[in-house]
Amino acid sequence: MSTETITQQVTKGGEFLIRETLPADIFVPEEINEEQQMIVQMARDFVVNEIYPNDARIEKQEAGLAVALIKKAGDLGLLGASIPEEYGGFGKDFVTSTFLTAATGDAGSLAVSMSAHSGIGTLPILYFGTVEQKKKYLPGLAAGTLKAAYCLTEPGSGSDALAAKTKAVLSDDKKSWIINGQKMWITNGGFADLFIVFAKINGEQFTGFIVEAATPGLSRGEEEQKMGIKGSSTRQIFFQDVKIPVENLLGEAGKGHLIAFNILNIGRLKLAAATVGGGRRLCNTTIQYATQREQFKKTIASFGAIKYKLAEQAILLFVVESALYRTANDIENLKAALVAEGKQYHEALMGAAEEYAIECALLKVLGSEMIDYIVDEAVQVHGGIGFSEEYLPARAYRDARINRIFEGTNEINRLLSVDMLLKRALKGRLDLMTPAMAIQKELMSVPDFSGLEEGEYAYEKNVLKNMKKATLMVAGGAVQKLMMALENEQEILMNVSDMLSEVYTSESLLLRIQKLHGMGHDVSLLNDILHIHLHDAVIRLENAGKNALESFADGDELKMMLIGLKRYTKQEPFNCKNARRRLADKLIEENRYCF
Repeated sequence: MSTETITQQVTKGGEFLIRETLPADIFVPEEINEEQQMIVQMARDFVVNEIYPNDARIEKQEAGLAVALIKKAGDLGLLGASIPEEYGGFGKDFVTSTFLTAATGDAGSLAVSMSAHSGIGTLPILYFGTVEQKKKYLPGLAAGTLKAAYCLTEPGSGSDALAAKTKAVLSDDKKSWIINGQKMWITNGGFADLFIVFAKINGEQFTGFIVEAATPGLSRGEEEQKMGIKGSSTRQIFFQDVKIPVENLLGEAGKGHLIAFNILNIGRLKLAAATVGGGRRLCNTTIQYATQREQFKKTIASFGAIKYKLAEQAILLFVVESALYRTANDIENLKAALVAEGKQYHEALMGAAEEYAIECALLKVLGSEMIDYIVDEAVQVHGGIGFSEEYLPARAYRDARINRIFEGTNEINRLLSVDMLLKRALKGRLDLMTPAMAIQKELMSVPDFSGLEEGEYAYEKNVLKNMKKATLMVAGGAVQKLMMALENEQEILMNVSDMLSEVYTSESLLLRIQKLHGMGHDVSLLNDILHIHLHDAVIRLENAGKNALESFADGDELKMMLIGLKRYTKQEPFNCKNARRRLADKLIEENRYCF
């Protein structure tokens, strides 16, 4: 997909590292419109009224309950937000569907079931199916009368999806595909009516297929006994001479990787959205417990150690949310631009998601690690009660752990983010060379302060500029020194990925607060979030950069680059303790997450 003809206002994926973005160019969740608010409220009412009261029953996988709840969600239109109206959906934009995912993200195991159905189970047909396939399946999927599952992983192929052994062979009369093989860790496997299955034609061409559950030869294993998300159905699916119509091939023969990997781009962003929704519920739970629980004749919320945890939960949530809606809006804007150029809707959205694959990979890591911190501290603040299965934190703690494995492990996503960035530079899609060379020249010269930002948020903008320079210096140095051998240095790649994440979140946060300030919002406490995050992000970025430099440079070269890194990570002292206390006091006053 080429973005050569896209308007200049649309920033390319990965370009955040080398291009300045303006507050007006991003979307912030505070800009939610009336229609989006209505959809979010409908989703919240469904979760609060239908899911919360049934948490225990869902956790025990009560027969038929998940199916009935998914059908109710379908009746409300919660499963078809992304599906065009002609196929029974709402045809809403990508930002609206992101709001919807966040609104249902705290639904526990049922959120996983719904997401698997409406995301990886439905989108392959929407984006890659023929008109006939869409007409046949999408209305039922949107309504929840058909439940979908996605069959990619096998016992011998997880992250290496193309190593799949499941085979598809054309029948002698050329009217059917005959599938044999095995899939595992299939969400919704126990009740799905429809499976998106990946198999190799004649053991060679990796291809997608639509397989109806009632097809003879398809069987389901027993429910997996999982650490968390126990309320979701997870089974192995077996295919023994499963014969499906030849027209059920999905997309093109041998192009299944395009389906699998492009769907994962959207899945990664939607996972981050779900963690934002889940994080909000756990923040509220933790704050409310801390304001009620007394020790030493005081509520534990009054203690500094607890205030730190409450504030840090809120900071991480606000930061990830800022990056999430920035990316969702970038995808929507590019999709709209591609449609205006004549692309079909599904082609445009797939192209836009691929363009921002780097950001989606970073978001997946950020969201999953954010929710891990929040649930861990929720258990800690609750103390012994937090370890009891009678209360939410214990289940949330177990449920959250899968997020670092879902949609590609966090290790894979870290490696992918840098790999995609460097490949785009090599192909000329991103000009990383010019700014990288400028930084090398800058390091060899007397410091010049003429280019410093001035005016409101000048200090923060300058810190961000230097964070970008530090990241380009380290990444550029690694490429120059190691060349093609860099792909085998995963530790260095992961260091660079962490630097990219710090840059992207810091910029997203700064832009959101600038925009809110321009809209007339009181941003005094949000400035505390900004300054705490920047202070800590620079420290984390410097540490990642130092680890990377010490892994590939030595002698005078290392000394020079470490001096450069130190130069680009200088910052003014800031009292994070007092700022966190101010944030915590506001959370305690409101008795909820309120930013």
